Amino acid sequence: MALHAQQFFDDVLELPLYQYAIVGDACYAALQPNSPLRLRIDFAPTVRHGEYDGLRLRVFHPELGALDTVILRFADHGTFERRDGARGLVAGRDGYAVFRDWHAHSSQPPWHGADGTGLRTAIEQYAHFWLPPPAVTRPVAQPTPITRASPRSR
Repeated sequence: MALHAQQFFDDVLELPLYQYAIVGDACYAALQPNSPLRLRIDFAPTVRHGEYDGLRLRVFHPELGALDTVILRFADHGTFERRDGARGLVAGRDGYAVFRDWHAHSSQPPWHGADGTGLRTAIEQYAHFWLPPPAVTRPVAQPTPITRASPRSR
């Protein structure tokens, strides 16, 4: 079963990015108009095939390559808090704060029950770090004219 990343990024995260496209299981985004920096967001796998416990964010520059990588864990951002609470899962138990792409016959996406609020906030803060909003320009103060004392006569 494909992860259907488009559905995850559109429905769960609702990212307020300038411009983005989903390619395969990754989201590629331009952070601001006319900026060379790009953001790639994909699922962070665990040691198990088809199991994911967060999102991996990478900032790229076309000439410099990857500038930074960070992992946002679902457990740290409350993504599956409600779902896991209803299932009686706590930290340290198998299946806690992860989703698995193992159920090909399920009608629900593997991340059903996810709350993307914490992740969205973290992604916005991360993007803001790399591209803060333009600085407010302040009017330049006019220089005060310097008056010279006239030379004293001797």
